[in-house]
Order: sequence, then C-alpha cells, then structure tokens
Amino acid sequence: MSKNMQQPASLAIRPAAAAVALALSVLAHGAAAQEAPVDDGKVEKVVVTANKRAQNLQDVPAAITVLSDATLQRNNVRDINDLPNLSPALTVTYSTQPGNFSINMRGIGTYSLGIGVESDVAVVIDDIPFAMQANAFKDLADVFRVEVLKGPQSTLLGKSSIAGAVNITTKPIDSAWKTKATTYVSDDGEWRAMGSVSGALSDTVRARIAVNKSSFDGVVKNLATGDRLNGSRSTNFVGKIEWRPDDQWMVTLSPRASKSTVACCVQPFSSMTPGGLYQNVAQLPASTLLAGIAPGPGNVSVRNDFPAGGKARDKGAGLKVSYAFDEAGPLAGYTLSAITSWSNYHMDDYQDGDGTDGDILGYLPVNGAVTGLHGGLYQFGLFDVTSRTAELRLTSPDAGRFKYVAGLWYGDNDLARELTRAPVSTYVTDYGATAYNTSYAAFGQATWDFTPATSVIAGVRFNKEDTGYTFTRYNPPPATSRVVTERLAGDDSETDITGRLGLEHRFNPNAMAYTTWSTGHKGVAYDLTSSFNGAIAKNQPVPGEDARSIEAGLKLGLLDGRMSLDLAVFRTSFTGFQQSAGFYDNDGVFRTTLHSIGGLRTSGFEADLGWRVNSRLQLNGAFAYTRAVVTEFENGPCHSVLNDAGTGTRVGGNCAPNPRYNNTNVADLAGATLPNAPKFKFNLGGQLDIPTTRSFNGFITGAWRFQSRTQFNLNQDPMTVQGGYGILNLGVGIRDKKDAYKVTFLVNNVFDKSYATGLANNWGNGTWSTRAPNSAVLVNTTQWTPARDYQRYVAVRADFTF
Repeated sequence: MSKNMQQPASLAIRPAAAAVALALSVLAHGAAAQEAPVDDGKVEKVVVTANKRAQNLQDVPAAITVLSDATLQRNNVRDINDLPNLSPALTVTYSTQPGNFSINMRGIGTYSLGIGVESDVAVVIDDIPFAMQANAFKDLADVFRVEVLKGPQSTLLGKSSIAGAVNITTKPIDSAWKTKATTYVSDDGEWRAMGSVSGALSDTVRARIAVNKSSFDGVVKNLATGDRLNGSRSTNFVGKIEWRPDDQWMVTLSPRASKSTVACCVQPFSSMTPGGLYQNVAQLPASTLLAGIAPGPGNVSVRNDFPAGGKARDKGAGLKVSYAFDEAGPLAGYTLSAITSWSNYHMDDYQDGDGTDGDILGYLPVNGAVTGLHGGLYQFGLFDVTSRTAELRLTSPDAGRFKYVAGLWYGDNDLARELTRAPVSTYVTDYGATAYNTSYAAFGQATWDFTPATSVIAGVRFNKEDTGYTFTRYNPPPATSRVVTERLAGDDSETDITGRLGLEHRFNPNAMAYTTWSTGHKGVAYDLTSSFNGAIAKNQPVPGEDARSIEAGLKLGLLDGRMSLDLAVFRTSFTGFQQSAGFYDNDGVFRTTLHSIGGLRTSGFEADLGWRVNSRLQLNGAFAYTRAVVTEFENGPCHSVLNDAGTGTRVGGNCAPNPRYNNTNVADLAGATLPNAPKFKFNLGGQLDIPTTRSFNGFITGAWRFQSRTQFNLNQDPMTVQGGYGILNLGVGIRDKKDAYKVTFLVNNVFDKSYATGLANNWGNGTWSTRAPNSAVLVNTTQWTPARDYQRYVAVRADFTF
C-alpha cells in the first residue's frame, strides 16, 4: 500500500485546502481587476422530477443533489464512475468485472456476484429504470440533468430503490435546429467525440439524435502483451422523437443503443513477501512469473495472458404518451401518462484465472499428477438481461391545496448468467443460471396544504412480486462435452407495502423546513454463484430487505436569492440486509457467500450549496457526514492476521468459534463500518468568467474534493483501509460570446495524489505460499485498484455549436 494511501486525513487535506484557498483568492482578484462587479443575478432555479412531477428543487421536501448540464460539462463527467466526485452521498464499489459493480448511497449498496440479487440503488433514465445496475456503467450519453435521490424511494420508484436512486434526464429537443460537437483528449490516452442534431421536422414533430464515442486504454500496464488494462471503449446512440398533434397530446419515442468494451478490473500487487511459489511448484517462482513487476506502492504493472473485463451491448426504447385533459372538462389541469419500455443488455465477460503469463499448466499437478496441458487458467461467461416495463400515471394540477400523483406499475425482468472456469484443478466450474422477477404495483403520493404555509405529505405503494430461478451445473473442464450433473429450481411470491409521511412548513418564500418518515423494501434474493448447491438451495431464498428512515431538512434561499443552501439530517435502519462477502480460498480463487445481515444503520448530515457570488463567479459544493455501521451480524466473515511467532496466521478482530454455527470461526460485526462508506466527503467547485473586449471571454474552473479513510472489506481487515485524500482539478479556457465555440485546458489531480478505489489483502493462501517439500515461506500479498486519476494528467476539451 502506498505511503500516500496511508496519510491521515489532516495531512491529506492541508495542501489541497491551501491550494483551493489560493486559487479562489486569485480568481476573486482577477474578477475585481476587470471592472467593479454589478450583479443582480440569482441562483438559477432547478427543476427536478423526483416526485414524478416537475417541481422547483427548493419546493421538494427531500434531500436531493442535482448535477446540472453546466456542472456535468465543467467536470467532464463521462459515466457513473464520475458522479461520486460531485455527490458525496455516492460511492461505487468495484469488483472483478462490470456485471458486479455496485452503486452505494449513504454507505448502502449491494455487493453481490449473482443475478439473483437486486440492487439497493435504482438508476432511472427518463422514467425508465435499468433492470440490472451493470447496465449503468457505460457512457452517460446526452445527459441533461442528474438527480441523486437520497434515502428510501420505494414509494414512487419501487423495490430496487430501498437506499436511494439516481434519476437521469436526457437533453430536451431544441425548437430551432442546432448541431453540437464536442471533442476531448488527454495526455494519458483518453479521447471522446460527441455530436448531436436537434430541431423541428414540422409544426408537430421534433427530433434529436446524439452519438458519442470514447476510448481510454487504462492505467494498468500489461507487460505480457504491451496493452493497458482498467480502461474502456464505448459507442452510444440516443434518439428522441416527439409528436405533438395538438395542445393535449404528446408522444415521445426514445430509442437507444450502445456497445462497450471494459478491460477491467485488474489489481496490481502493491506488496508481496519474497520467495513465493505458485501453488507450491518449485518451477513456478513469483520472481519468474512476475518478471519485470516490482510489487510496491504505486505499482501498476501485471502479467496477464488472457483478456480481462467484458464486451457489452445494450438496446432498447421507451415510449411515453401523455394526455392533458381539456381545460373545460371535470379533469382540467390533470395529465394522464402511459410509459412503456423494452430493453436487452448482454455482456460477454472474461478474466485471467492465475494473474500470470507463465506456463502454469505445464507444471501444475492435479490429483498428484502433472496435467500434461500448457498455458494458464481462465474464465469466461455471459450476462443477459431482458426487461419490460409499463406505467400508467395520473398527475393532478400544480395549483390548489391538494396535489397528487397516482399510478399502476408493471415490470418484468429475465436474467441469465453462464460461467465457465477452465481448464483444470479445483478452480474449474461450469454452470448456467436464470432468474426472473415480475412486479405489479399501485402507488400514490399526495400533498395537502392545510394552511397556506404548512403541508402534509403522504404516500403508499402496494407491491406484489413473483420471483424464481433455475441453476444447472455441468461436468466441468477438462470435459469436452456438457453433461448436466445438478439441476436446481425454485420460486417465491411476496407482497409488501411501503409508504411515506411528512410535514412541510414554508416560513417565507425563501425558507422551508420539512420532516419525513419513509419505509423501503427490496425483494428476496438467490445466491446464484459458483458455490451454489443443493444444500444452499434448501435455505433459499434469502429474505428480503426492509428499511425505516427519518429525515429532516431545511431549504434556504439566502443573499437576496444569490445562494441556495439545503441541509438535511437522516437516520435509516435496515433489517435483513443482503450482502455478499468475498474471500480467497486455498487455491487463490475468489469466492463469495450471500449473507442476510440482521441489521445495519446509516445516519448523518448533508449540505448542498449553490452560490452566485457575483455576475462572474459561481460556486457549488456539497458535504456529507455518514456513519454507516452494522448493528447486528453475529456470524460475519473473518479476516486473518500474522500470528505471534510470525510463522502463520490467526483470525483477527473478535473472530472466534461459535457453537451456533458448527463451531466455525465467525466474527460478531456489530458496530463495524460498512465497506466503501467514508465518514466524511466534501466537494467544492466553481467557475470564474473573465470578460474581454475581444470576440471571446475567458474563464477559470476549479474543483476540489476530499474524503476520509475508507474500509473496503466487510471483514474489517486493517490492511484494506484507504487513507483520506483530497484531489484538486483546475481548468482555464475561452468561450465565444455567441456560443459558437468553447475551449478548455484542464489539469486533473494537480498535486499528483495517489489513491485506490479498491484494496485486497491475503495471507498464506495456496496461490503463492510455499510448503514442504519446499522451504516454508508465509507469503503476504496486497493488491490495489488504481483510480482513473491516481496520477496527474492534462486534457483539452473543445465544444462547438453550429
């Protein structure tokens, strides 16, 4: 682990804080040097659709971070992975490939390697949720606004939003024809090209087409092939056709298609005890297999002779039909909307099984005999998800004391997973699994202004869900023909009710306070991974999750409308939380077990700031203090530590044999921090516009973010803790006064601060430790996932409008 990664938070924050203070001082001086600022401008009003109706953000009684088009552009947001830099409530947990990534909200997220577990955070684009969260990890094409909805959203958004939701709105269609293009290139090999055409085809039909293509080789060097890893390539198409035959009807068709290749998620060695042999084979020393690699802080080199990551393709379409009732009729002001969608997501994934490019099989004994094969271990498989949704929604007028939205929902998801590990040893497996979930729901939420200043909010959702699975195991490699050795199946059905109650009071047009109580529910889960068998099937499904949340907040307009400040405190308790814990077995194979944690809790304080300092300087920032802990989990996973003699390992923490679990070593994790849930996160960004007498104006941008130490493993291994760090990005550019072009030069990670997005630690597993008849060596290995911006890089972006 690098020294930088272990710095205390106070040391990490000082240089970045000093740089930001200096930068803002220089910016403010530069603005004053032009001419005395004259500023009557207000903070731009932000419209959100969190409650399934268009509302001013300051009127919505909920904690929401909104990332506008300008903010997304200024920070060069490419995909979901970039959003945690701007929204402190978000983190992303990475796994061996994109199908197993997890979005976490307020420290809560599902980390599972099976298709039988739904996510805790929903991702919704233009009213349509993704059936599988992996589909969200691609370029955010043609995005106009991102709303980060914090806390349970089950009442309006359904069961996959028990911890929150990311609500994405794509760009609207322009009234007049416009063509826009954007290019971006960095000095470390990333490039992007985006273009859109938008406008009216006739008096009643408008259309928008957007295409983008991006490529980044990655930050990890593969010495075996000369290629780079932990990068991606993506091509996206987004279309939108809108037909308005009259003032009452509006029909919008939104097709989309994309394909992407993600070469991830490789973890280079950050340390390794010398003397290790692969699988205790004398002819396979680490010094040879890892030739050219110097395990240590900052190492980004690996030797893989099999591809890593996956190739994905996505296609689908949404259709929204809205009817505004006649102003002369009994439902004047009401809108009836029907929203349907179909999509298919398919990914072929693959991984190097031994992390080397050596002839492992030429020396590896299986059942006491050398295999007679050559090469290495590898795995390949697929994910396939087909989703269909339908929603019928009635929205009341915005005027009046009683406002509501009510609707019916149907969602049907079919998921498939196949995985083969080859060609020999206990590493091998071959299985195919399917899962389905079908939901039927009726929902509604209303606001009643029982005084001109005070309102009551109430909502409820009735949900019925049918689920099931099949699991087929085949005789594994080196068998050449697939023969079924085990077939399992199961199904389940459950109903649940979630709701929301709240009170809102408007002290004046610029100050509102609220408090809400809400519940959330996520359905049952199935542990459909390579470890699944008949014994595990008898205890399936894993029970569903439930959440109870209370939140209170203030929404303030300050400084004569030039500042908006949103404050919120929250406390959410979960029972039956579904969590997979990973571990490496004695053969070095990463495996997981799905647990139903007795309870956990997340609580904290959040603030979102928008400040138009003057006509030229605008700032935005967000802060989150989050304490996400386990409250009940007596049979949690253990971690290992070096024994007192230094010759082996023992269990660490409070891990001990427990008679309730066959005297196996388990840890009571009550009070333990949840993985990837830093206690403090903060970001501050802004732009200073510099007028000139020429045909263009100048501008300077800055963005600084900080987060405190982070534990990456549920087992609380002290070797998988990332120290606190701060990252500063700066930019300078020019912009045509008629918006014909904008050019920005950027320096990212100005202070060259190294940090990881994932850490792993292993003591004496079967991969590298040596035993008799070889000299015994206890090998410890640590690995890290370097962040995209783990080192400083520069870039230039150019935007054009025709």
